[in-house]
Amino acid sequence: MTIHYFQHVPFEDPGCIIDWATQKQYQLKATHWYDQPTVPDISGIDLLIIMGGPMSVHDQAKYPWLSIEKELIAATIRAGKPALGICLGAQLIADVLGAAVRPHTHKEIGWFPVSFSTIGLPTLKQVFPEAQNVFHWHGDTFAIPDKAVLFASTPICSNQAFIYQDRVVGLQFHLEVTSITLEKMISHGLDDLTPAPYIQYASEMLEQQALIPACNATMFRLLDQLAALAQPA
Repeated sequence: MTIHYFQHVPFEDPGCIIDWATQKQYQLKATHWYDQPTVPDISGIDLLIIMGGPMSVHDQAKYPWLSIEKELIAATIRAGKPALGICLGAQLIADVLGAAVRPHTHKEIGWFPVSFSTIGLPTLKQVFPEAQNVFHWHGDTFAIPDKAVLFASTPICSNQAFIYQDRVVGLQFHLEVTSITLEKMISHGLDDLTPAPYIQYASEMLEQQALIPACNATMFRLLDQLAALAQPA
């Protein structure tokens, strides 16, 4: 089984996804878009994971590789392969599926509870609890793509997660976060931490690291489900 991830900046890495792939003895490959990578052949990918980043899905002029990445995401979906997008990754999936991605009314940065509703979604059965306190860092939001199903919300951002064709999942939040990735994101995102109703102080975020293991456990369950859908190349 080959798991391939797209990474957009050095400080938003796969976090606990690396631990999961190692435990399962899956092959883990990466495309680091910030480092002039070789474009991968999607035929060798069983599960695609698209990480987050501070850029917008509309920033092709500044980041020309975004256009190439979008083509690869679209081709992966057309090929019927499972995929997972996290934060920017979810926004990229929404964009290639024709849904709008735009700045949200509020940035959401810190640990906030998400409500889940996965009834009738077999891929997500027994993956998510009814609610969970998870880590957020986003200023944009996505509309739900046509034929996709919304399954997670917060009071300030109703569109937190969707699933398309029972095998393509977009998460606006970060279940993959570890203590190390949390510290990296904070150190590189200090300019975003201006006082606002849904922006926590760095100290608040660091004080809630006890929430990380439960988030990682949920991520492991989701990855298990997506991997079960993959057909080895």
